[in-house]
Amino acid sequence: MAPTVVLLHAFPLDHRLWDDVVDAVAAADWDVVVPDLRGFGGSAFGPEPPDDEPSLTAMARDVLAALDRMGLASVVLGGLSLGGYVAMEIVRQDPDRVAALVLADTKASADTEDARANRLRVADQVLAAGSTEALARAMLPALLGATTHQQRPEVVATVRGWIHEAEPAGVAWAQRAMAARPDSHADLARLTVPSLVLWGAEDALAPADEQHSMLAVLRDARDVVIPGAGHLSAVEDPEAVTAALVAFLHDVRRLPQGS
Repeated sequence: MAPTVVLLHAFPLDHRLWDDVVDAVAAADWDVVVPDLRGFGGSAFGPEPPDDEPSLTAMARDVLAALDRMGLASVVLGGLSLGGYVAMEIVRQDPDRVAALVLADTKASADTEDARANRLRVADQVLAAGSTEALARAMLPALLGATTHQQRPEVVATVRGWIHEAEPAGVAWAQRAMAARPDSHADLARLTVPSLVLWGAEDALAPADEQHSMLAVLRDARDVVIPGAGHLSAVEDPEAVTAALVAFLHDVRRLPQGS
C-alpha cells in the first residue's frame, strides 16, 4: 500500500490552502491528510497561546502525534512555506517517518538577523492590535505573484479573507517559532528518499536561489517551477501544482517498498 500524503499549509493560513489540490490527488488513489498547524484553523488557540516556548519543534511534534493517532508509520510529507519548515523539522525529529518529501515555496536557510527582528516585531504588533488586518495589507503584495495580483482578483480576495480570519495569538506564536528556526541544509543532505522541490516563478519570499540551495544538497530530487505563480503556488495555480505532485507521487509509488 502506498503511504498517505500529508500536506502542511503556509503562514498565516490553514488547511484550506490545499482545497483545490486534495481532490485531484485523492482521485489519483492516494489518501491525503491536511492538518491545521498549531495556532491556525482547527488548532487555533483562542485568546491565549499555550505556555510552551514557540518553536517548530512543537509544531512538528503535534503533526507526529496526529500521525501516531492515525497509525501512519510512513508518509509522503509535503509542506508549503511554513509547512515546509515544519516538514524539515519532522525530518530532524523522525526521518524514518518520511517516505518522500515535497518542499513547496519554502527554504532551508534560517532567518537573517533583520528578518528575525522583523518577525518578532510583527508578532508584537499583531498581539497589540488584536487583529490581523494590518498583517494582510503588509503581506499580500509579496505573498502572491504579480500575475495573480493582475489576473486573479478572486485569489487575492480569498487569501486576504483567510489572513483576516487567522487569530492574532496563533500568528504571533508562529512568527516567533519561525524566527527561531535553524538552518536545515545538513538535515536535507542526509535524506535518501525522493524529494520534490516546487516553487512559483514569481515567488519573492522564497526565490530561486533558495530553491537551488536545497536542490544542491538533496540526493534524489526533482524541481518544478510554476510559471505565473508567487509564494502561494498551490492557491495561485492549483492545477499545475497538482499535476507536478501527482507525477511525483506516481514515481514514488513505483519504487520498491522499503526503498
